[in-house]
Amino acid sequence: MADTDLADRLKAERIALALRLGDTSLILAQRLSAWCGHAPELELDLALSNVALDLLGEARMLLTYAGELEGKGRDEDRLAYFRNTPEFRNVLLVEQPNEDFAVTIVRQFLFDAWHLELATALTGSADPRLAEIAAKTVKEARYHRKFSTDWMIRLGDGTAESHDRVQAALDDLWIYTGELFVSDATDAALAAAGIAPDPASLETPWQGFMDAALAEATLAKPQGAYMQAGGRDGHHSEHLDYILAEMQVLARAHPDARW
Repeated sequence: MADTDLADRLKAERIALALRLGDTSLILAQRLSAWCGHAPELELDLALSNVALDLLGEARMLLTYAGELEGKGRDEDRLAYFRNTPEFRNVLLVEQPNEDFAVTIVRQFLFDAWHLELATALTGSADPRLAEIAAKTVKEARYHRKFSTDWMIRLGDGTAESHDRVQAALDDLWIYTGELFVSDATDAALAAAGIAPDPASLETPWQGFMDAALAEATLAKPQGAYMQAGGRDGHHSEHLDYILAEMQVLARAHPDARW
């Protein structure tokens, strides 16, 4: 009975992890897709759209796995289009508005540096399915980090205006980075089972990358201990309501449609 209870608990924790990661990639993909046709230049338009597609592909794999583990007949579409805001488990960083190109790049840079560390660690997961998803993700995440870092350096060490815009965006978004490294009971159980890394273990390499990249970009790393959190537990900003309203409207208007 004890072994059965442990297996059931670990399944619940794996579902929680797949939703947290899948929702985070899904919402960021939705944010980035809004740049399609609106980026400063054609090359960037294509690049941001490709990053969005990569993240959407990752989200699909993770949400499909969550649905299979759950066993309630909910596939990736049901999980994406028919859950309400409090049921989403994405981190707060990815739901922040695009605002301008500087904000979008800073948000992507902060996310990409964390995403690559996480995906790399998950390639060694004791869960074969998660390890398989991570192995595919890490190849894309490596490119994503290079793309956003190159633009951070280009803008930060560019004109006075580009530097000031990127610095302002970095100062505003920094308070959402702490949530990336918060550990709770779910994380502790998964780490103990070798399924996922403790999020806190990713902070040191992430901070090291931040220090090097921001120095090259001539940007100052924000200081201060206050951090926003709660997205992984379903507590979101009003921004997610608007994202989901736009993302889900067609599926909810025609719930039985197939295409």
